[in-house]
Amino acid sequence: MNYRSDIRNIVIIAHVDHGKTTLVDAMLKQSKVFRDNQIVGKLIMDQGVLEREKGITIMAKNTAVVYRRVKINIIDTPGHADFSGEVERVISMADGCLLLVDSIEGPMPQTKFVLRQAMAMGLKPIVVINKVDRENSRIAEVLSSTEDLFLELATSADQLDFPVLYASAQEGTAVTELGMKGKDLTPLFECILGKVSPPQIESGTFQMLVSNLDYDSHKGRIAIGRIWRGKVAPHDPVVSVGTDGSVTPYEIGEVFTYLGLKRLKVEEAEAGDIVAVTGLEKVTIGDTIASLERPEALPRIKIGEPTVEMTFGVNTSPFASREGRFCTTRQLRERLYKELETNLSLRVQDTDSPDTFLVKGRGELHLAILIETLRREGYEFEVSRPEAITKVVDGKLMEPVEVLTIDTKDEYIGALTEMLGKRQAQLTDMRNDGHNNVRLVFHVPTKGLIGFRNAFTTATRGESIINTTFLGYEPYHGDIISTRNGVLVASEQGIAVTYGLNNAQGRGFTFIEPGTPVYEGMIIGLDSRPKDIAINVCKEKKKTNMRSSTSDIAIKLTPSIQLSLEQAIGFINNDELVEVTPENIRLRKKLLTQAQRLRDISSSRRSIKK
Repeated sequence: MNYRSDIRNIVIIAHVDHGKTTLVDAMLKQSKVFRDNQIVGKLIMDQGVLEREKGITIMAKNTAVVYRRVKINIIDTPGHADFSGEVERVISMADGCLLLVDSIEGPMPQTKFVLRQAMAMGLKPIVVINKVDRENSRIAEVLSSTEDLFLELATSADQLDFPVLYASAQEGTAVTELGMKGKDLTPLFECILGKVSPPQIESGTFQMLVSNLDYDSHKGRIAIGRIWRGKVAPHDPVVSVGTDGSVTPYEIGEVFTYLGLKRLKVEEAEAGDIVAVTGLEKVTIGDTIASLERPEALPRIKIGEPTVEMTFGVNTSPFASREGRFCTTRQLRERLYKELETNLSLRVQDTDSPDTFLVKGRGELHLAILIETLRREGYEFEVSRPEAITKVVDGKLMEPVEVLTIDTKDEYIGALTEMLGKRQAQLTDMRNDGHNNVRLVFHVPTKGLIGFRNAFTTATRGESIINTTFLGYEPYHGDIISTRNGVLVASEQGIAVTYGLNNAQGRGFTFIEPGTPVYEGMIIGLDSRPKDIAINVCKEKKKTNMRSSTSDIAIKLTPSIQLSLEQAIGFINNDELVEVTPENIRLRKKLLTQAQRLRDISSSRRSIKK
């Protein structure tokens, strides 16, 4: 077996906000891939609009730097558990992993999830403890926790012999020992060259596994992956081996490698390279591209099953087709099934209704990002409340369970345990650092986490951090009774006015401002009582000849509550929908008229009695 000493392939693993993208920024800048006068800014790899808005990495990406004539291919991965499918599909391209751990928070649940996969694939780990320059860092405790994690997950003795570096990604420095003054990232680059194995080169004809897809309006579909065997050049005849073993012939158009943020066109690429190739019109992620002489398939990428589902349907409200460019069933269906080509964690199914589709994902955020992406592209549709996906195993109903980790203050322990107790959560661990900071670990059914983040943020006043990761399936724990109050529902179509909203605010909190168009069945607020109330917010004050001394005083309304998309999805009940358009996010009842809702309640009661 031969090796390519001029290449290293690494994947960076880290939890959300542990500094992964900032570290990649520093590696790119210090490797001189940009001009000295080039303005590149921060969070260079997070180029998507949603990624920059939310401050998280959503899509896995490739980049590369050159250090001492060795090309280091870097695979940047998401840190949020809902996008773990992005990690699963690209981790096979690497020979080593860079585990980035925050010097205060230490290893988090998502870190454990991804590291387990890296260990199972035999990747050589390098641990980087980041943010060591912070005053309240716990470097010794974090290193001890990381060592315990490796003892639990390592599949060979070699993986326990990992190097540790101490870095400040913000400053662009790394050192091999605490107390040393860092100058740059040279120790990190040297460690990668010395500890990460170079790619193994198998003799034979061309073979490549497609791990990602891109699209260019001129070049068409672009297949991205690592070459495992042989060489490839433009105009080479190849075949793609699909899921069912079917073989489709193609001719390679162009071949690109990565350097910095650019794709560089090359005349030839060899085994060990991570490349992008064109000319393959119908190839999908997981397919093998091979030579005509030996069309052998590589093991397909294994992706974990989704845990949450919700319905996507054509907008059926009275305001349908007013604000969106794509409003029909055909357009929505085509877009959802097209998403399956790159979003491997997603599942889409047709339902009994031709206008409704069942969409399954890894979590609320995973589906919320899809909804927001479609909304910004001009699609108009409606979605239901997310539900946990259950399955039957050996005749028993099973449901997904997750590990919930909360970093909070002492004063919020009581409120959080009470809230989670109603959601069938079980406390498995509680640790206090002696400085009023507590880490709580729960095992909770996935259905108990739906809509929890909103209540969590309110209860802890935004002073706590929540993280989840999938644990497995357990016997069904029973139904959870909703603790949400009723809603205020518009009883008439028209324009909301101050007088009508003032009456509504006497019953609860409102979600809309004066001048907002409303329709019958649209949810305009939260009631202070358990039952729903229909109210006319378009009602104006009657005009009379009588005037009082205070009649000219303007009515002052309490500012309305503006729900984000994620909050709206977690807020609604099973008999409600979220109407999503490029311009607005509205809440509504599935049955719009009061008469329909009363008939539905009556029929439900009759069926229960029977």
